[in-house]
Amino acid sequence: MKQELYQNIIAVTNRHLCKRAFMEQMERVCRLQPKAVILREKDLSEEEYLKLAEEVLEMAEKYKVECRLHFYWEVALALEQSAIHLPLWKLREMEEEDKKRFATIGTSIHSVEEAREAQMLGSTYLTAGHIYTTDCKKGVAPRGIAFLQEVCRQVSIPVYAIGGIHVREEQIAEVMDAGASGGCIMSGMMTI
Repeated sequence: MKQELYQNIIAVTNRHLCKRAFMEQMERVCRLQPKAVILREKDLSEEEYLKLAEEVLEMAEKYKVECRLHFYWEVALALEQSAIHLPLWKLREMEEEDKKRFATIGTSIHSVEEAREAQMLGSTYLTAGHIYTTDCKKGVAPRGIAFLQEVCRQVSIPVYAIGGIHVREEQIAEVMDAGASGGCIMSGMMTI
């Protein structure tokens, strides 16, 4: 059953959480065959990100896992990628002609209003959070399942829960029962 579970999970990277070499960790993640991997390495320059993206894309292709680049949409185009994940402010700034160059545009949202706006701006899926208590947002109360349900009701594109998500059938079932297409996992995928 666990293999089927990974088909509803998007792995989100953070190499600073890894206990082993990042590419070794990426191979472990890709072997699990998640729905996708978002290469989210926010501290890298565009040039550093491009170099890392080349390696990760090669690993993802080896295991037939979709890799969605993050933030640097120009890098994604340079590497002939059709999927990108952007913060909402970056999606707002993007020209319509540039958006048309992507088949998949993900956006992170934190309110129902942002969810509606992201869909209107051309996002093809959303990550909504944070849903559960998470170390990534210490001291910040989670938005919870009711928030996730409302986001899912307000948009017609897939929504993935993020924040405090673990590889547990009951938790993934809970977010999917709320209307989400699955969950995004960072810490759990970077330490497996």
